[in-house]
Amino acid sequence: MTRMALLVLGAALALSGCGLTPMYASGGSGAVAQGLAAIYVPPIEGRAGWLMRNALNDRLGAAGTGGAARYRLDVRLDDKLEGLGLLSDDTIGRERRTLRTRYQLVDLASGAIVMDATAGADAGIDVVSSEYATIAAENKALENLAEEVASRMVTQIALQLRKGAAAGK
Repeated sequence: MTRMALLVLGAALALSGCGLTPMYASGGSGAVAQGLAAIYVPPIEGRAGWLMRNALNDRLGAAGTGGAARYRLDVRLDDKLEGLGLLSDDTIGRERRTLRTRYQLVDLASGAIVMDATAGADAGIDVVSSEYATIAAENKALENLAEEVASRMVTQIALQLRKGAAAGK
């Protein structure tokens, strides 16, 4: 038992010196959470843009209570739907929906671009005999892709804000 306790104590001491710190340290009052909550997302064109803006606002708003916007997140989307598999009767049997985004985080006070990055994801869709089912699958794929890409974007932005907060200390 004492050998196990020594092993756990040694591991705890080793981890404390590694420099890892939680990204959301201090909860909603931390620098990253406040930075995320202070991001304004202007309207994005199209249905994919509407879904993306809602997904981003859900994630950014969950970070904390934002007062006045400090940053603006400019987002440009590229939503593509392409046929992949051809069946013996020359009909498409599979589709691929791709959602890519290029986004810039702009500091509203200075107008400087804090971050310029891209994110994306894709999904495969089976084309079935029911046109309604295929359209429903295409729409659901777009909804899921918007959620996934928004999550990736917010993670990258949080890392950038954390880097900026660490540099400001």
